[in-house]
Amino acid sequence: MRIPSGVSGFDDLIQGGFLPHRLYVLSGPPGSGKTTFTAQFIAEGLRNGETCMYITMHETEDELVHDMSSYNFGFETLTNSEAFRYINLVSPKGKHLLNQFSQSGSSNVQSLTDKIVAFVNSRQVDRLVIDSTMLLRLFFSNGDEEMTRFLTALKQGEATTLLISEMTDPSSYADEHFLAHGVIFFHNYLEATGMTRGIQVIKMRGTNIDCDIRSLEFTDNGLIVDPRTKVDL
Repeated sequence: MRIPSGVSGFDDLIQGGFLPHRLYVLSGPPGSGKTTFTAQFIAEGLRNGETCMYITMHETEDELVHDMSSYNFGFETLTNSEAFRYINLVSPKGKHLLNQFSQSGSSNVQSLTDKIVAFVNSRQVDRLVIDSTMLLRLFFSNGDEEMTRFLTALKQGEATTLLISEMTDPSSYADEHFLAHGVIFFHNYLEATGMTRGIQVIKMRGTNIDCDIRSLEFTDNGLIVDPRTKVDL
C-alpha cells in the first residue's frame, strides 16, 4: 500500500506514493515549498478520513490556515475537523497537552522527545508533520543526541511522518537525513528570467525513485510537479 502525497505529479517520482509508517525529511531553503507540500499532505489525509497532526514551534494555527487559504485544496475546511490536531509547542495550550504525558515517577525535566512521542501515539495518528528540525533542536538540552532519540522513536511509530529541515546546500547533511527513510530536496534558483523551482528525491528506501530534479510550480491549486520536465540548476 502507498500513501498519496496530495501533490499532483509528485507520486509519479516514488512509485505511486509514500510507504506508510515511515519518516521522510523535506529539506530546502526558505520559500521553496516545504510548508505548502506538508499542508497538501495533511489535506489529502483528512480527505481520505485519516487522523492527522501538525506540530510546530513558531506558527499559530490561524497563521497556517490563513496562508494555505490562498490555495484551492480546501485546507481551511478540511482542518476544521476532529480528525486534525494542531500543536504549537511554545503555546500554553501546547505545553499543557504535552505535560499530561509526563511519566509517573520521572524527573520534572522529562525529555521533550518522550512527551511528543507519547502524545502522538495516544492519538493513533496516521499522518504527522513536524516543523522544524532547526527549532526542535533549540528545545533539546542535548541537541544531536536528543534528535537521534527522537527520530528513532518516530521511525518506530505508526504515523507516516514528514519532517521539515531547513537546508540550503543539498550536499550538507545532518543527522535526520541519514536516519530518515526518505529525503526530498526543494530547489529554488533566481535567474534573470525569474525564479526556477525544482524538487528532487534524494533517497527513498524500498522505492525505485527518479533522482533527477523535476519541475515544481506554485499554482492556485497548490504545488504541482511535472515528472516529465527535468530542471537544470
